[in-house]
Amino acid sequence: MIETWQQALPHGIRLSCRASGSPGRPVLLFLHGFPEAAFVWDELLEHFARPENGGYRCVAPNLRGYEMSSAPPDPSAYRAKHLVQDIAALIAIESPRQPLACLVAHDWGGAVAWNLANQQPALMHRLAIVNSPHPGTFLRELKTNPKQQAASAYMNFLIRPDAETLLAEDDYRRLWDFFLNMGAGADGHGWLTDDLKERYRAVWDQGLTGGLNYYRASPLRPPRPDDAAASQIELPREMLTIAVPTLVLWGLGDTALPAELIEGLEDYIPQLTLERVPEATHWIVHEQPRRVIQSLQRLLAT
Repeated sequence: MIETWQQALPHGIRLSCRASGSPGRPVLLFLHGFPEAAFVWDELLEHFARPENGGYRCVAPNLRGYEMSSAPPDPSAYRAKHLVQDIAALIAIESPRQPLACLVAHDWGGAVAWNLANQQPALMHRLAIVNSPHPGTFLRELKTNPKQQAASAYMNFLIRPDAETLLAEDDYRRLWDFFLNMGAGADGHGWLTDDLKERYRAVWDQGLTGGLNYYRASPLRPPRPDDAAASQIELPREMLTIAVPTLVLWGLGDTALPAELIEGLEDYIPQLTLERVPEATHWIVHEQPRRVIQSLQRLLAT
């Protein structure tokens, strides 16, 4: 059973949350990406809350800017330091006496998780990342690899001032394409059902600006003649090292985040477990939830 509530944080932000399992149990925290919402984790929340699967307290917030969570209008409110502050504050409320058993994250949620794990590793025992590039390898590829620059060109579309209007056209046609172009429809993996589309519409109808502001606030996007973007960024080594045991689960059919992004991860993550899934895409959580669950179970057993 999934419970929902609005969680007030000490710095004035409220996060709309979903959870399963008893408070006081070891916590698994799940962070979603764009253009999704916390509901995408429901199957995992219910699985890991069951006593036979660990009896965890499983929590999935809607990130700042999404669904019913606070959505400041200024893109600068979506810089990494603010996003990390939100999740650190939520951890202090949900797991005040012990670190998270694991922080699990996908896509933009992974970007937040990488930063949190680097800056405050004591908040978690383990980290699990699903198709979300490490900032060190992402910056490298955005600077030097034309393939990644082309694959990430959509990011420069999403920062346009009219992106909200364009994405909402024709019943969110361009947003559905994020899924359908990697086989989400009936002629592919088949996970994007009519019922699920209604859940997405309900989230998107509440506004797209918050999710788009993540892209507007970040310089990690392909350079253009009028925008140096990633080409002007240098990240010091101390901002890139991850000290906690980390699972990276990667669907190799991800056309937006090619497999070059997982090359060299061991340089930043001494305790790395890397699992490549050839038959999966960026949307592996939908395509193969049991595969994701099994990988997390192995990580939690260590």
